[in-house]
Amino acid sequence: MWKPLSLMVLAGLTPPEWEISIIDENRGVPDYEAMPRPDLVGITAFTSQAIRAYEVAGYFRRLGVPVVLGGIHATMCQDEALEHADSIVTGEAESVWARVLEDARHGRLQLRYEGGRAELGGIPFARHDLLAEGYAFGAIQTTRGCPLNCSFCSVTAFNGAYYRQRPIQDVIREFRMIREKRVLVVDDNLIGTLPKHIERAKDLFRAMIEANLRKEWIAQATINFADDEELMELAAKAGCGGVFIGFESLSPEKLLDLGKKFNLLKNRDFRASVRRIQRHNIVVVGSFIIGLDVDKPGIGKRIAEVASRYGIDNLNALFLTPLPGTRLWDQMKSAGRIPLDTFPEDWKYYTLTFPVARYKHLSLDDIIQEMRTCNHAFYSMQSILRRVWSSLWRRRKPILSLVGSLSYRNNIRMGHKAHDNFRLQIGDRLD
Repeated sequence: MWKPLSLMVLAGLTPPEWEISIIDENRGVPDYEAMPRPDLVGITAFTSQAIRAYEVAGYFRRLGVPVVLGGIHATMCQDEALEHADSIVTGEAESVWARVLEDARHGRLQLRYEGGRAELGGIPFARHDLLAEGYAFGAIQTTRGCPLNCSFCSVTAFNGAYYRQRPIQDVIREFRMIREKRVLVVDDNLIGTLPKHIERAKDLFRAMIEANLRKEWIAQATINFADDEELMELAAKAGCGGVFIGFESLSPEKLLDLGKKFNLLKNRDFRASVRRIQRHNIVVVGSFIIGLDVDKPGIGKRIAEVASRYGIDNLNALFLTPLPGTRLWDQMKSAGRIPLDTFPEDWKYYTLTFPVARYKHLSLDDIIQEMRTCNHAFYSMQSILRRVWSSLWRRRKPILSLVGSLSYRNNIRMGHKAHDNFRLQIGDRLD
Protein backbone atom coordinates (compact mmCIF):
# COMPACT_ATOMS: atom_id res chain seq x y z
CA MET A 1 0.00 0.00 0.00
CA TRP A 2 2.66 2.53 0.99
CA LYS A 3 6.42 2.75 0.74
CA PRO A 4 8.78 1.50 3.50
CA LEU A 5 9.68 4.90 4.91
CA SER A 6 12.27 3.73 7.44
CA LEU A 7 14.49 2.27 4.72
CA MET A 8 14.07 5.41 2.63
CA VAL A 9 15.16 7.52 5.61
CA LEU A 10 18.30 5.39 6.05
CA ALA A 11 19.02 5.79 2.35
CA GLY A 12 18.81 9.54 2.79
CA LEU A 13 21.37 9.31 5.59
CA THR A 14 23.78 7.24 3.50
CA PRO A 15 26.81 8.99 1.93
CA PRO A 16 26.82 9.23 -1.88
CA GLU A 17 29.77 6.85 -2.29
CA TRP A 18 27.45 3.98 -1.33
CA GLU A 19 25.26 2.51 -4.06
CA ILE A 20 21.83 1.80 -2.58
CA SER A 21 19.00 -0.56 -3.49
CA ILE A 22 15.79 -0.90 -1.47
CA ILE A 23 13.85 -4.17 -1.63
CA ASP A 24 10.25 -4.13 -0.41
CA GLU A 25 9.08 -7.74 -0.06
CA ASN A 26 5.51 -6.51 0.41
CA ARG A 27 5.60 -6.02 -3.37
CA GLY A 28 7.02 -9.48 -4.02
CA VAL A 29 10.17 -11.49 -3.35
CA PRO A 30 12.97 -10.84 -5.86
CA ASP A 31 15.47 -13.36 -7.18
CA TYR A 32 18.26 -12.62 -4.73
CA GLU A 33 20.58 -15.08 -6.46
CA ALA A 34 20.40 -13.05 -9.66
CA MET A 35 21.30 -9.81 -7.88
CA PRO A 36 24.87 -8.52 -7.47
CA ARG A 37 26.44 -9.49 -4.16
CA PRO A 38 26.13 -6.50 -1.80
CA ASP A 39 28.75 -5.25 0.67
CA LEU A 40 26.20 -4.72 3.42
CA VAL A 41 22.55 -5.67 4.00
CA GLY A 42 20.24 -3.78 6.35
CA ILE A 43 16.85 -5.27 7.23
CA THR A 44 13.95 -3.80 9.17
CA ALA A 45 10.86 -5.72 10.24
CA PHE A 46 7.79 -5.57 12.42
CA THR A 47 7.32 -8.37 14.94
CA SER A 48 5.08 -10.39 12.62
CA GLN A 49 7.74 -10.16 9.88
CA ALA A 50 10.60 -11.36 12.08
CA ILE A 51 10.77 -14.92 10.71
CA ARG A 52 11.08 -13.71 7.13
CA ALA A 53 13.66 -11.12 8.17
CA TYR A 54 15.75 -13.86 9.76
CA GLU A 55 15.43 -16.03 6.62
CA VAL A 56 16.69 -13.22 4.40
CA ALA A 57 19.46 -12.40 6.87
CA GLY A 58 20.53 -16.04 6.92
CA TYR A 59 20.74 -16.19 3.12
CA PHE A 60 23.11 -13.22 2.89
CA ARG A 61 25.19 -14.24 5.90
CA ARG A 62 25.81 -17.61 4.25
CA LEU A 63 27.28 -15.64 1.34
CA GLY A 64 29.59 -13.85 3.76
CA VAL A 65 27.69 -10.57 3.59
CA PRO A 66 27.38 -8.74 6.93
CA VAL A 67 23.77 -8.12 7.97
CA VAL A 68 22.43 -5.37 10.24
CA LEU A 69 18.94 -5.72 11.72
CA GLY A 70 16.96 -2.75 12.99
CA GLY A 71 13.46 -1.56 13.65
CA ILE A 72 10.98 -2.12 16.42
CA HIS A 73 11.28 -5.91 16.73
CA ALA A 74 15.07 -5.93 16.83
CA THR A 75 14.89 -3.23 19.48
CA MET A 76 12.43 -5.10 21.68
CA CYS A 77 13.96 -8.58 21.17
CA GLN A 78 17.66 -7.80 20.95
CA ASP A 79 19.14 -11.13 22.01
CA GLU A 80 16.91 -13.01 19.59
CA ALA A 81 17.76 -10.65 16.73
CA LEU A 82 21.49 -11.00 17.40
CA GLU A 83 21.21 -14.74 16.82
CA HIS A 84 20.36 -13.93 13.18
CA ALA A 85 22.49 -10.88 12.39
CA ASP A 86 26.02 -9.57 12.66
CA SER A 87 24.80 -6.37 14.27
CA ILE A 88 21.61 -4.68 15.45
CA VAL A 89 20.60 -1.03 15.64
CA THR A 90 18.18 -0.23 18.44
CA GLY A 91 15.84 2.74 18.56
CA GLU A 92 16.05 5.47 15.93
CA ALA A 93 19.05 5.07 13.64
CA GLU A 94 19.77 8.67 12.63
CA SER A 95 22.47 9.25 15.24
CA VAL A 96 24.41 6.04 14.57
CA TRP A 97 23.90 5.11 10.92
CA ALA A 98 27.03 6.92 9.69
CA ARG A 99 29.09 5.03 12.28
CA VAL A 100 27.51 1.72 11.26
CA LEU A 101 28.53 2.32 7.64
CA GLU A 102 32.04 3.38 8.56
CA ASP A 103 32.52 0.34 10.80
CA ALA A 104 31.14 -1.95 8.08
CA ARG A 105 33.55 -0.44 5.55
CA HIS A 106 36.49 -1.31 7.80
CA GLY A 107 35.20 -4.74 8.87
CA ARG A 108 34.65 -3.79 12.51
CA LEU A 109 30.88 -3.91 12.96
CA GLN A 110 29.84 -3.83 16.60
CA LEU A 111 27.14 -6.13 17.93
CA ARG A 112 24.90 -3.28 19.05
CA TYR A 113 24.43 0.35 18.12
CA GLU A 114 22.09 2.27 20.41
CA GLY A 115 20.35 4.87 18.32
CA GLY A 116 18.16 6.26 21.09
CA ARG A 117 15.91 9.12 20.00
CA ALA A 118 16.94 11.53 17.29
CA GLU A 119 16.55 15.26 17.06
CA LEU A 120 14.43 15.86 13.98
CA GLY A 121 15.95 19.12 12.78
CA GLY A 122 18.41 18.90 9.89
CA ILE A 123 17.84 15.22 9.09
CA PRO A 124 18.34 14.50 5.35
CA PHE A 125 15.16 13.79 3.46
CA ALA A 126 14.01 10.25 2.75
CA ARG A 127 14.96 8.90 -0.69
CA HIS A 128 11.53 8.77 -2.32
CA ASP A 129 13.17 8.17 -5.69
CA LEU A 130 14.57 4.72 -4.92
CA LEU A 131 11.38 2.70 -5.31
CA ALA A 132 9.36 2.07 -8.43
CA GLU A 133 5.92 3.49 -9.05
CA GLY A 134 2.79 1.50 -8.34
CA TYR A 135 2.24 2.23 -4.67
CA ALA A 136 -1.19 3.43 -3.62
CA PHE A 137 0.37 5.83 -1.12
CA GLY A 138 3.58 7.69 -0.59
CA ALA A 139 4.74 8.11 3.00
CA ILE A 140 6.09 10.90 5.17
CA GLN A 141 6.68 11.56 8.86
CA THR A 142 6.25 14.96 10.52
CA THR A 143 6.41 14.05 14.24
CA ARG A 144 7.65 11.28 16.51
CA GLY A 145 6.64 10.07 19.92
CA CYS A 146 3.24 9.79 21.52
CA PRO A 147 2.41 11.19 24.96
CA LEU A 148 -0.51 8.78 25.55
CA ASN A 149 1.58 5.68 26.41
CA CYS A 150 -1.22 3.14 25.87
CA SER A 151 -0.56 -0.25 27.48
CA PHE A 152 -0.97 -2.24 24.24
CA CYS A 153 1.21 0.03 22.09
CA SER A 154 5.00 -0.11 21.74
CA VAL A 155 5.36 3.36 20.24
CA THR A 156 6.27 4.99 23.54
CA ALA A 157 8.84 2.30 24.31
CA PHE A 158 10.40 2.78 20.87
CA ASN A 159 9.96 6.49 20.09
CA GLY A 160 9.36 7.84 23.58
CA ALA A 161 6.60 9.92 25.12
CA TYR A 162 8.37 13.16 24.24
CA TYR A 163 6.53 14.62 21.26
CA ARG A 164 9.01 15.86 18.65
CA GLN A 165 8.20 17.80 15.48
CA ARG A 166 10.18 18.17 12.29
CA PRO A 167 10.77 21.70 10.99
CA ILE A 168 7.73 22.63 8.95
CA GLN A 169 9.69 23.76 5.90
CA ASP A 170 11.49 20.40 5.83
CA VAL A 171 8.12 18.66 5.75
CA ILE A 172 6.93 20.86 2.89
CA ARG A 173 10.08 20.26 0.84
CA GLU A 174 9.86 16.52 1.35
CA PHE A 175 6.17 16.45 0.46
CA ARG A 176 7.14 17.92 -2.91
CA MET A 177 9.52 15.00 -3.48
CA ILE A 178 6.72 12.40 -3.23
CA ARG A 179 5.45 11.24 -6.62
CA GLU A 180 2.22 9.67 -5.39
CA LYS A 181 -0.90 11.81 -5.28
CA ARG A 182 -2.03 10.15 -2.04
CA VAL A 183 0.21 10.11 1.02
CA LEU A 184 0.15 8.34 4.37
CA VAL A 185 1.40 10.56 7.18
CA VAL A 186 2.88 7.85 9.38
CA ASP A 187 2.95 9.90 12.61
CA ASP A 188 1.45 7.96 15.48
CA ASN A 189 -0.33 11.13 16.56
CA LEU A 190 -0.24 13.91 13.98
CA ILE A 191 -1.80 16.67 16.08
CA GLY A 192 -0.57 15.76 19.58
CA THR A 193 -2.48 16.49 22.76
CA LEU A 194 -1.30 19.84 24.16
CA PRO A 195 -2.34 23.31 22.96
CA LYS A 196 1.19 23.95 21.63
CA HIS A 197 0.99 20.71 19.64
CA ILE A 198 -2.31 21.80 18.10
CA GLU A 199 -0.90 25.21 17.17
CA ARG A 200 2.07 23.57 15.49
CA ALA A 201 -0.29 21.32 13.52
CA LYS A 202 -2.22 24.40 12.38
CA ASP A 203 1.02 26.07 11.28
CA LEU A 204 1.93 22.95 9.33
CA PHE A 205 -1.45 22.86 7.61
CA ARG A 206 -1.21 26.58 6.75
CA ALA A 207 2.20 25.99 5.17
CA MET A 208 0.83 23.05 3.18
CA ILE A 209 -2.05 25.18 1.92
CA GLU A 210 0.30 27.97 0.90
CA ALA A 211 2.59 25.48 -0.86
CA ASN A 212 -0.38 24.17 -2.89
CA LEU A 213 0.95 20.61 -2.71
CA ARG A 214 -2.05 19.03 -4.48
CA LYS A 215 -1.80 15.91 -2.32
CA GLU A 216 -4.53 14.02 -0.52
CA TRP A 217 -3.31 12.49 2.71
CA ILE A 218 -4.51 10.38 5.62
CA ALA A 219 -3.18 10.35 9.16
CA GLN A 220 -3.61 8.98 12.66
CA ALA A 221 -4.97 11.31 15.33
CA THR A 222 -6.70 11.31 18.68
CA ILE A 223 -10.37 12.19 18.97
CA ASN A 224 -9.47 15.71 20.13
CA PHE A 225 -9.02 16.41 16.41
CA ALA A 226 -12.78 17.08 16.48
CA ASP A 227 -12.54 19.76 19.18
CA ASP A 228 -11.07 22.56 17.07
CA GLU A 229 -12.99 23.81 14.05
CA GLU A 230 -10.07 25.82 12.75
CA LEU A 231 -7.79 22.77 12.97
CA MET A 232 -10.21 20.63 10.95
CA GLU A 233 -10.84 23.36 8.40
CA LEU A 234 -7.11 23.88 7.85
CA ALA A 235 -6.47 20.12 7.66
CA ALA A 236 -9.16 19.71 5.00
CA LYS A 237 -7.81 22.61 2.95
CA ALA A 238 -4.31 21.13 3.28
CA GLY A 239 -5.50 17.87 1.71
CA CYS A 240 -6.60 15.69 4.63
CA GLY A 241 -8.89 13.01 3.25
CA GLY A 242 -9.16 10.74 6.27
CA VAL A 243 -8.16 10.16 9.89
CA PHE A 244 -7.63 6.91 11.75
CA ILE A 245 -8.84 7.21 15.36
CA GLY A 246 -8.46 4.64 18.12
CA PHE A 247 -11.70 4.27 20.10
CA GLU A 248 -10.44 0.87 21.39
CA SER A 249 -13.07 -0.02 24.01
CA LEU A 250 -16.72 0.55 24.90
CA SER A 251 -15.84 0.55 28.61
CA PRO A 252 -14.74 3.81 30.28
CA GLU A 253 -12.98 1.83 33.01
CA LYS A 254 -11.02 -0.18 30.46
CA LEU A 255 -10.07 2.96 28.56
CA LEU A 256 -8.43 4.22 31.75
CA ASP A 257 -6.67 0.90 32.22
CA LEU A 258 -5.40 0.95 28.62
CA GLY A 259 -4.05 4.48 29.04
CA LYS A 260 -6.72 5.95 26.74
CA LYS A 261 -8.00 8.44 29.30
CA PHE A 262 -7.84 11.15 26.64
CA ASN A 263 -10.98 9.65 25.07
CA LEU A 264 -12.88 10.27 28.29
CA LEU A 265 -12.19 13.98 28.70
CA LYS A 266 -15.02 16.53 28.51
CA ASN A 267 -17.74 13.84 28.74
CA ARG A 268 -17.27 13.41 25.03
CA ASP A 269 -20.12 12.66 22.65
CA PHE A 270 -18.33 10.44 20.12
CA ARG A 271 -21.12 10.61 17.57
CA ALA A 272 -21.01 14.41 17.60
CA SER A 273 -17.21 14.37 17.38
CA VAL A 274 -17.27 12.07 14.34
CA ARG A 275 -19.94 14.20 12.67
CA ARG A 276 -17.87 17.36 13.16
CA ILE A 277 -14.90 15.76 11.42
CA GLN A 278 -17.03 14.41 8.58
CA ARG A 279 -18.59 17.82 7.96
CA HIS A 280 -15.17 18.81 6.65
CA ASN A 281 -15.36 15.97 4.10
CA ILE A 282 -12.83 13.90 6.07
CA VAL A 283 -13.38 10.14 6.31
CA VAL A 284 -13.20 8.63 9.81
CA VAL A 285 -11.81 5.12 10.34
CA GLY A 286 -12.34 3.85 13.87
CA SER A 287 -10.33 1.15 15.62
CA PHE A 288 -11.67 -1.15 18.35
CA ILE A 289 -10.02 -4.00 20.26
CA ILE A 290 -11.71 -7.35 20.94
CA GLY A 291 -10.39 -9.46 23.81
CA LEU A 292 -10.07 -6.98 26.65
CA ASP A 293 -10.65 -8.36 30.13
CA VAL A 294 -14.08 -6.70 30.24
CA ASP A 295 -15.16 -8.25 26.94
CA LYS A 296 -17.75 -11.02 27.22
CA PRO A 297 -19.83 -12.94 24.67
CA GLY A 298 -21.80 -10.43 22.60
CA ILE A 299 -18.97 -7.87 22.44
CA GLY A 300 -18.63 -8.22 18.66
CA LYS A 301 -22.23 -7.25 18.00
CA ARG A 302 -22.02 -4.40 20.52
CA ILE A 303 -18.90 -2.94 18.88
CA ALA A 304 -20.54 -3.03 15.45
CA GLU A 305 -23.66 -1.34 16.85
CA VAL A 306 -21.66 1.35 18.64
CA ALA A 307 -19.42 1.98 15.61
CA SER A 308 -22.56 2.42 13.50
CA ARG A 309 -24.05 4.73 16.11
CA TYR A 310 -20.88 6.83 16.12
CA GLY A 311 -21.26 7.08 12.34
CA ILE A 312 -17.68 6.12 11.44
CA ASP A 313 -17.03 5.34 7.79
CA ASN A 314 -14.93 2.21 8.32
CA LEU A 315 -14.41 -0.07 11.31
CA ASN A 316 -11.06 -1.71 12.00
CA ALA A 317 -11.55 -4.36 14.70
CA LEU A 318 -8.40 -6.05 16.01
CA PHE A 319 -7.62 -8.78 18.52
CA LEU A 320 -5.93 -7.72 21.74
CA THR A 321 -2.32 -8.68 21.00
CA PRO A 322 0.55 -8.52 23.50
CA LEU A 323 3.51 -7.16 21.53
CA PRO A 324 7.03 -7.27 22.99
CA GLY A 325 8.02 -4.01 24.63
CA THR A 326 4.50 -3.13 25.81
CA ARG A 327 3.08 -3.09 29.31
CA LEU A 328 0.43 -5.49 28.04
CA TRP A 329 3.16 -8.00 27.14
CA ASP A 330 4.63 -7.79 30.62
CA GLN A 331 1.22 -8.19 32.26
CA MET A 332 0.12 -11.15 30.16
CA LYS A 333 3.49 -12.88 30.25
CA SER A 334 3.68 -12.70 34.04
CA ALA A 335 0.13 -14.09 34.25
CA GLY A 336 0.94 -17.00 31.92
CA ARG A 337 -1.51 -15.80 29.30
CA ILE A 338 0.77 -16.00 26.25
CA PRO A 339 0.64 -19.63 25.09
CA LEU A 340 2.03 -18.92 21.61
CA ASP A 341 5.57 -18.45 22.85
CA THR A 342 7.64 -20.69 20.59
CA PHE A 343 9.74 -17.92 19.13
CA PRO A 344 10.67 -16.88 16.57
CA GLU A 345 8.26 -19.30 14.82
CA ASP A 346 5.15 -17.96 16.53
CA TRP A 347 5.85 -14.30 15.72
CA LYS A 348 4.08 -14.79 12.39
CA TYR A 349 0.77 -14.81 14.27
CA TYR A 350 1.40 -11.47 15.99
CA THR A 351 -0.31 -9.44 13.27
CA LEU A 352 -3.23 -8.15 15.44
CA THR A 353 -5.50 -10.32 13.26
CA PHE A 354 -5.02 -13.58 15.21
CA PRO A 355 -6.05 -14.21 18.85
CA VAL A 356 -2.64 -15.21 20.21
CA ALA A 357 -3.36 -14.90 23.95
CA ARG A 358 -5.70 -16.38 26.54
CA TYR A 359 -8.63 -14.06 27.05
CA LYS A 360 -10.46 -13.72 30.32
CA HIS A 361 -14.05 -14.38 29.22
CA LEU A 362 -13.63 -15.67 25.67
CA SER A 363 -12.33 -19.02 24.42
CA LEU A 364 -10.52 -19.33 21.09
CA ASP A 365 -13.74 -20.23 19.27
CA ASP A 366 -15.64 -17.52 21.15
CA ILE A 367 -13.30 -14.68 20.24
CA ILE A 368 -13.04 -15.68 16.59
CA GLN A 369 -16.84 -15.80 16.41
CA GLU A 370 -17.09 -12.37 18.06
CA MET A 371 -14.76 -10.93 15.43
CA ARG A 372 -16.81 -12.50 12.64
CA THR A 373 -20.05 -11.22 14.14
CA CYS A 374 -18.61 -7.73 14.45
CA ASN A 375 -17.36 -7.60 10.87
CA HIS A 376 -20.46 -9.19 9.35
CA ALA A 377 -22.74 -6.75 11.15
CA PHE A 378 -20.81 -3.62 10.20
CA TYR A 379 -19.94 -4.73 6.67
CA SER A 380 -23.22 -6.32 5.61
CA MET A 381 -24.34 -5.02 2.21
CA GLN A 382 -27.30 -3.34 3.87
CA SER A 383 -25.00 -1.46 6.26
CA ILE A 384 -22.59 -0.53 3.48
CA LEU A 385 -25.36 0.83 1.25
CA ARG A 386 -26.77 2.81 4.17
CA ARG A 387 -23.39 4.45 4.77
CA VAL A 388 -22.88 5.11 1.05
CA TRP A 389 -26.32 6.74 0.85
CA SER A 390 -25.50 8.85 3.90
CA SER A 391 -22.23 9.94 2.28
CA LEU A 392 -24.04 10.78 -0.95
CA TRP A 393 -26.72 12.73 0.86
CA ARG A 394 -24.11 14.67 2.84
CA ARG A 395 -21.85 15.04 -0.23
CA ARG A 396 -19.05 13.18 1.53
CA LYS A 397 -17.07 10.97 -0.88
CA PRO A 398 -19.58 8.12 -1.42
CA ILE A 399 -17.25 6.32 -3.85
CA LEU A 400 -14.45 6.25 -1.26
CA SER A 401 -16.88 4.93 1.33
CA LEU A 402 -18.03 2.16 -1.02
CA VAL A 403 -14.53 1.13 -2.14
CA GLY A 404 -13.26 1.11 1.44
CA SER A 405 -16.13 -1.04 2.67
CA LEU A 406 -15.86 -3.53 -0.19
CA SER A 407 -12.14 -3.81 0.45
CA TYR A 408 -12.84 -4.63 4.09
CA ARG A 409 -15.39 -7.25 3.01
CA ASN A 410 -12.75 -8.92 0.88
CA ASN A 411 -10.33 -8.89 3.82
CA ILE A 412 -13.01 -10.48 5.99
CA ARG A 413 -13.37 -13.39 3.56
CA MET A 414 -9.62 -13.95 3.58
CA GLY A 415 -9.66 -13.68 7.36
CA HIS A 416 -12.14 -16.54 7.65
CA LYS A 417 -9.76 -18.89 5.83
CA ALA A 418 -6.82 -17.67 7.89
CA HIS A 419 -8.69 -18.22 11.16
CA ASP A 420 -9.75 -21.72 10.12
CA ASN A 421 -6.13 -22.62 9.37
CA PHE A 422 -5.05 -20.98 12.62
CA ARG A 423 -7.47 -23.18 14.57
CA LEU A 424 -6.12 -26.31 12.90
CA GLN A 425 -2.49 -25.41 13.49
CA ILE A 426 -2.47 -24.13 17.05
CA GLY A 427 -5.97 -24.61 18.47
CA ASP A 428 -4.82 -27.21 21.00
CA ARG A 429 -2.25 -24.77 22.42
CA LEU A 430 -4.88 -22.11 23.12
CA ASP A 431 -7.75 -24.22 24.50
